[in-house]
Amino acid sequence: MKARIAQHKLYPWLLVGLLWCVSFLNAADRSVIVAVMPSVRREFGLSDTQLALISSIFFWTYAIAALVLGRLGDSARRSRVVLYGLVFWSVATALIPLTSGFAMLLVLRATVAVGESAYYPTGTALIGDWHGATTRSRALSLHQTAVFAGSGLGAFLAGLIADRLGWRMPFLMFAVVGLLWALALTRLLHDAPVRHTAAEKAVDEEPFRIVMRIRPAIMLFIVFFLANGVANGVTVWAPTFVHDLTGANLAGSAFYGSASINMAGFLAVPIGGLFADVLAKRSAIGRFTMLVVGLAIAGALLLLMPLARTGVAVGLVLAGTTLGKGLFDGCIYAAMQDVVPPHARATAVGLMTTCGFLGAGIAPLFVARASAAFGMGASLGSLGLLYGLAVLLILACRTSIRSAVTANAREIA
Repeated sequence: MKARIAQHKLYPWLLVGLLWCVSFLNAADRSVIVAVMPSVRREFGLSDTQLALISSIFFWTYAIAALVLGRLGDSARRSRVVLYGLVFWSVATALIPLTSGFAMLLVLRATVAVGESAYYPTGTALIGDWHGATTRSRALSLHQTAVFAGSGLGAFLAGLIADRLGWRMPFLMFAVVGLLWALALTRLLHDAPVRHTAAEKAVDEEPFRIVMRIRPAIMLFIVFFLANGVANGVTVWAPTFVHDLTGANLAGSAFYGSASINMAGFLAVPIGGLFADVLAKRSAIGRFTMLVVGLAIAGALLLLMPLARTGVAVGLVLAGTTLGKGLFDGCIYAAMQDVVPPHARATAVGLMTTCGFLGAGIAPLFVARASAAFGMGASLGSLGLLYGLAVLLILACRTSIRSAVTANAREIA
């Protein structure tokens, strides 16, 4: 039965659906804390810097763990890495309701981060195993919509549940769903035959070394550091910004400050993936062109944040900038796979995740500190300049990108 499922011609797309649900839960579990931050702040008497540290600890732990677990995705069965990671972070999430203080909350959030870091490097590599160059951007972009759906719907549902049952209950409910889905995946998730490149057949080389020799991969690490940092700085603080600006309840704050982001991203990501596949047929660097377009739009619109004075206005700015960021997200993983051979892809995404989540940990602290001097609206808006810096980096590396994409395509062929 299990073998017949994996051999079905539609299984590559079924796999995207299965992993979409895992990615949804990954993002939803992560977003609960964003929705309940005002309640956590009130119960434990935390400062804005301490609130930011809750998210920063998560992302810094995630960044470190992704180095190890991303490499594991290139040496162990990828389906098992995904499955065991889901079980681990769901159990850790279920323990958060036991929190009795700030220090314990930091430890438990770090524990959740270790489990969640197992997923994305390996999950995207598994999709890449099942999808070739002609469908890769679309498959990965459809998968990426789960991040926005999980973050937006997860935060909104967490706000609703917390308003009625207290801020601890959403963690427990999301954890139970994760464990049930892990049980279903034991029969449905399968590995693909590994596509070996000419380079891999010629020499058995450590994936870390392979990745670190690829200049466009290094560039993408820096770009992801900047882009993920900006996105997380906005995502972490937007609901609290709306709450403090308008006096809305947790559900209302999550709707304008989180759901707006994630609904826009959900719509934009598959568009980015579709156009990236079209552009990739016309140019070796087509997917990188889409990265530039998306980041340029996101940066320009985020600069408008200081002008927002109502929940609706904040939501519109967030939706606009996220439309651009969604185009970027729709092809960032496919772009990395364009320049990195299959047997090093989980390692490459693990390294990229490490860089991105280091940035994600720094940005909320920057916003917290800068807000004291300039206000939160201005602090959030200033992050748009970092999107612009990422655009310049990609444009500066066009020649090396073209060479790396061409060389990688030859090796796989």
